[in-house]
Amino acid sequence: MNALIFDPFAGISGDMTVAALLDLGLTEEWLQDFVAALGVGAVSVHVERVVRRGIACPRISFELPTEHAHRHLSHVLEIIDRSSAPVRAKQNAAEAFRRIAIAEAAVHGTTVERVHFHEVGALDAILDVLCTMAAVEQLGFDAFFTRPVALGHGWVDIAHGRYPVPAPATLRILEGVTTTGLELEGECTTPTGAAILVTLTGGRPVPDPMVPRRTGFGAGTRDPADRPNCLRLLAADVAASSAERLVLVQSDIDDLPPEYMATAQDALLGAGAVDAVILTVAMKKGRPGLRVEALAPEAALDRVITTLFQTTSTIGVRFWNVSRSALPRTEDTVEWHGQRIRRKRVTLPDGTQRAKPEHDDVLRAAAALGVPAWQVRLDLEGEPAAQE
Repeated sequence: MNALIFDPFAGISGDMTVAALLDLGLTEEWLQDFVAALGVGAVSVHVERVVRRGIACPRISFELPTEHAHRHLSHVLEIIDRSSAPVRAKQNAAEAFRRIAIAEAAVHGTTVERVHFHEVGALDAILDVLCTMAAVEQLGFDAFFTRPVALGHGWVDIAHGRYPVPAPATLRILEGVTTTGLELEGECTTPTGAAILVTLTGGRPVPDPMVPRRTGFGAGTRDPADRPNCLRLLAADVAASSAERLVLVQSDIDDLPPEYMATAQDALLGAGAVDAVILTVAMKKGRPGLRVEALAPEAALDRVITTLFQTTSTIGVRFWNVSRSALPRTEDTVEWHGQRIRRKRVTLPDGTQRAKPEHDDVLRAAAALGVPAWQVRLDLEGEPAAQE
């Protein structure tokens, strides 16, 4: 598997990540063209070579149109959705900002919808996330892992006032992820950097063995005397059978009308669960009940448990560590008789691939063309006639 390994020994931010991807092989021309095509206004990309305590690496910045917007999550998601980024890059970017919104809401005692983004809602933060998510696809990575994340200590001035480092939202996003570097002065990891890392890696540690192929460094803005302030990324080969560490969260319920379980299931997925299922069980005294099972990354465990308590009538939750081996997967979009349909593609151990079209897109295409839904799926499981 073509893996990208994060090594945030001095922390991580959005601009450090984009810069490190440039050092890893992303071309400046691709980045310039990608930003120009996003449709977010007149934005210039500036890349310079700097030295951070002896390590020469790129530093990136954006020249942005003047704006005074303090955005809510819905505004950020609209910008992402309107952009020309690939579908999966949009999905990952949206997930990163949802993680930030969930963390901010918890810190400030409000709802995700009412969270008022300040620094992370600025256009440069949106560009950092979109560029990162598109770049990892451009470079062909299909697995992501991380080494411990440096946090730092001290104080930082943000729109809400003077806050301790690590910032509360950053720490919330990194819950369940191995951290380090509390002795380092200053803010090492930003909420944007944390959200990028957790969205891509889920906090998964680096597998053993792995074969490094290339290293890239991306510079941060500051140049402290006690460390090279840069992010290291490694392109590496790892075995496709490397197991992913997850947590299985389970609860049995016999006092909630079944029609409310679909809402709970959606909420669990929104909280970071990678899967959530509802099973029928027989409980004490022969009472029929429902079992909720959610598969969650360790970093999302607290959010998933809290969501289960909030959206169901359960009074207890069980959870334990599990391992999962998953096939490498990508997403593409094909055009079928004038209809745009997303597909998930997986690569089997022997190198062959299979594809599955998104059910909602299949139903929409079938209704538009007046053909059976099964016929749409049957045709799309073969090789695409026209792929975007």
